[in-house]
Amino acid sequence: MNEKLNNELHEFQSLRTNGQPQIVAGLHKPLSRKPLGEQKCAIRRQAIMVILGNVGLLATGMGLGLPTVTLKQITDPNEAIHLTASQATWFASLNMLSSPIGGLLCALLLDRLGRKRTLYSLNVLAITSWMLMALSIQFSTETAYLMLMMSRFVIGLSSGMSSAPVGVYAAEISTPRIRGRLILGTSIAVASGITLIYLLGFFIRDDWQLIALICSGYQIVSLLCVIPMPESPSWLISKGRIAEAKASMNYFRGLEKSALITNSEIEAEFNILQKSIQLGVGEKKPSFFRSLKLPEVYKPLLILITLFAFQQTTGIFVVIVYAVQISTEAGVTIDPFLCAVLIGVTRVLTTCPMGIILEKWGRRRSGIISAIGMCCCMFLLAAQSWCEWLNKVPFLPVIAIVGFILLSTLGLYTLPFFMISELFPQKVRGPASGITVAVGMFLSFVCIKTYPSMKEAIGNEYCFVVYGVMAFLATIFIYLFLPETRGRTLLRIEEEFRHRSIRNSRSSAPVEMREVFIK
Repeated sequence: MNEKLNNELHEFQSLRTNGQPQIVAGLHKPLSRKPLGEQKCAIRRQAIMVILGNVGLLATGMGLGLPTVTLKQITDPNEAIHLTASQATWFASLNMLSSPIGGLLCALLLDRLGRKRTLYSLNVLAITSWMLMALSIQFSTETAYLMLMMSRFVIGLSSGMSSAPVGVYAAEISTPRIRGRLILGTSIAVASGITLIYLLGFFIRDDWQLIALICSGYQIVSLLCVIPMPESPSWLISKGRIAEAKASMNYFRGLEKSALITNSEIEAEFNILQKSIQLGVGEKKPSFFRSLKLPEVYKPLLILITLFAFQQTTGIFVVIVYAVQISTEAGVTIDPFLCAVLIGVTRVLTTCPMGIILEKWGRRRSGIISAIGMCCCMFLLAAQSWCEWLNKVPFLPVIAIVGFILLSTLGLYTLPFFMISELFPQKVRGPASGITVAVGMFLSFVCIKTYPSMKEAIGNEYCFVVYGVMAFLATIFIYLFLPETRGRTLLRIEEEFRHRSIRNSRSSAPVEMREVFIK
């Protein structure tokens, strides 16, 4: 008894300082604690797995930027293997023609094989592409040309498949608070791939075979990175593999990878996810085309296809593919290959903080600022051809081109790939993502293939004007129709599309005009 009293006295004295009782406030309030999915261990696991998946997506960026660093040599008549001007346009754009096929293939594989096996598939295709290009120089001119075209076609398939899997995977394994930063990994990977190929071109200017071999080696490493990635809980539930889904959910919430969920918080989250996915158990699942009648499917599909259309018609991918050529024709006085590297570095540095920017500003504000800025940069590039006093501004073309890349990354380049993982419901996420990317990549092919002809027909400055006008129209579209998804769970986004349009509560855009498009 005396020992108990001594212990209580000791505890009381511990609340005194210099002999004076201390008032302790807030003891009546419950201790605040982060959800398990937002604690350090869980975030670390989610981030590492998403990074491993994105390692292979650098091939998309390398495939996009390859013409910039190889066209000068590959069109040189003095080279043993060289292309005509017409063949060069196919070399630059053929990957975009096959990308829609890759997008449709991705739609099939995401649901049939899962997110992880789809990543295996796209890495194998990328390895095949780089090896075809590296070995083409060993054959006759005709055979080499066919192998080069096959290489570009296959890398296009891989690129089309790469736009959705990691973003969908990141959205499904993460919590809403960090979802944006993880989904952004796809855009960072593509930007890093573009920068990497620009750097290779800067240091290796006369050996595209060596560049292809280096890319092949890198792609083998990226294939190995997929091995430790657990499959998404959402996909496992959809296939009835409940034990594996529970183990995956435990892992991504920082717990032991066990088929038994013992934590009540994780169990509640898992049950909600399972019910949402298995809502139609016992009923025949409607086909994707029948699902198109549902508002939670056709509304985001229309919005994202239009957003992808503006992404392509504002010239973003044209600048990526023809960076060196555009820099030279725009009057850039520094080494055009160095300018290309600056473009790539700018895109990477701008993409990295985009997760924070999109969470702070929201999707709509970022898109509007991006589109307006791109419009100004394109008009500035056009105006310097007409206004002599603008030619006196030092490095104006470099500033305008790099500024265009920076501002496009803030919104119009990043947002379509970012939001594709947020807007579509689970039941159609695979096919809807694939179709959306397919349409976007086909439009990209049209823009890249026709740019040389468009430049010859109306001149470079009027091409810049066209891109500027499209950026202005994109601003109007984003203001009127793009939903704000910041801070919303995937289930809530789906419900709001089903029952009403998603809109930013602070937006002053006319509701009636937005409803015309979304309904």
